[in-house]
Amino acid sequence: MTGTYTERAAHVIARCREIAACTEVPGEITRLFLTPPMHAVHALLRGWMEAAGMTVHVDAVGNLRGFWAGLAPRSPRLLIGSHLDTVPNAGAFDGILGVVLGVAVVEELRGKHLPYTIEVIGFSEEEGVRFSKPFLGSLALVGKLDGETLAHIDRNSISVRQAIEAYGLDPTQLPSAVLSDETFAYIEFHIEQGPVLESEDTSLGVVEALVGQTRKQLIFTGQANHAGTTPMHLRHDAMAAAADWIVAVEDYACSHNGLVATVGKVEALPGAGNVIAERVTTSLDVRHADDSVRKAAVAAIMERAEAAAAKRGVQVTAQTQLEQPAVPLDPHLTDMLHNAATQAGFPSPRMTSGAGHDAMILAPVIPSTMLFLRSPKGLSHHPDEAVLPQDVEAALATAMEFLALLRDDRTNFKDSHA
Repeated sequence: MTGTYTERAAHVIARCREIAACTEVPGEITRLFLTPPMHAVHALLRGWMEAAGMTVHVDAVGNLRGFWAGLAPRSPRLLIGSHLDTVPNAGAFDGILGVVLGVAVVEELRGKHLPYTIEVIGFSEEEGVRFSKPFLGSLALVGKLDGETLAHIDRNSISVRQAIEAYGLDPTQLPSAVLSDETFAYIEFHIEQGPVLESEDTSLGVVEALVGQTRKQLIFTGQANHAGTTPMHLRHDAMAAAADWIVAVEDYACSHNGLVATVGKVEALPGAGNVIAERVTTSLDVRHADDSVRKAAVAAIMERAEAAAAKRGVQVTAQTQLEQPAVPLDPHLTDMLHNAATQAGFPSPRMTSGAGHDAMILAPVIPSTMLFLRSPKGLSHHPDEAVLPQDVEAALATAMEFLALLRDDRTNFKDSHA
């Protein structure tokens, strides 16, 4: 393989752009968990999957699942997938590229069946935007979409359970969404969402592990009062406390190698320019490849929140929304993927992912691996998010080599995840 531009790469990119037009906000790409545009996404993908000879259904959490049968009944099953939801005002490739590439892989088989079944899955939710709870789609596959999660509500007081029902699905059927016992491996193709591969002028990277994450919601509660008549020294300003703490979060993360900490969301009440803020709700996202470093960082950041609040006579409370340990990916599959990229003509560095992906939910249950594609300008979660045709070609060529290696590696078929 030469990595040159091909029609199949252009076809994959065009399909991602077509899916991007399925949005709940005109003029941008915004598609949250089981909102109406997801019906259109499912219709597009179902059409492509069925045209490739796959059988397709939507499970009880809204995951779209296409099957390419193996040579024998109850063949071992390889899962290829990523997510179909987006962040607000997103790009066209985060998550979606991995699903479209999965369909393209089956198309490249041109009717040939393998010793294993291929299941291509478009997860209904990964980003955690609508319900402040990520990975709803993949959690259903591992049997961890529990009653507490189903009770989470969005800004309109609609619960996860109600959203599933409104989409026309039955949450009582969630047990049927759990992975088949025949599933022996998972592979996810995804844009890097960072600048490393571009800085190395490299198309692909093989992921060895995903960083651990802590996500919290912090609420600073002070006292609303008149902005003109309340002297500065008599204020209990929740906004000032939150702002002080936000800068402290940045300072702490900058002083610790490999640590990233982000406050990406701030909501103030009563929200008027001439009223001192009484209540400020903020997000916190902390990530590191070493769980002990991450936990120490969260503790230190929470101390800074208490200090910023106390200085102003403000109260602060915190709720943990996600506590995800760092997740190593399967060494054998990772070596195989690295060899596949090399055989396809695209030597690929080994990497740690700083972003969370569905692979981190599946990896503790079934052997999993990931391939990153270069993100031009390091951009993701942004309208200018892009992918290069030659990198899509490289990923597809690597995928086909991976399938061949997997076909000949009988050790993978000895046992299922169960």
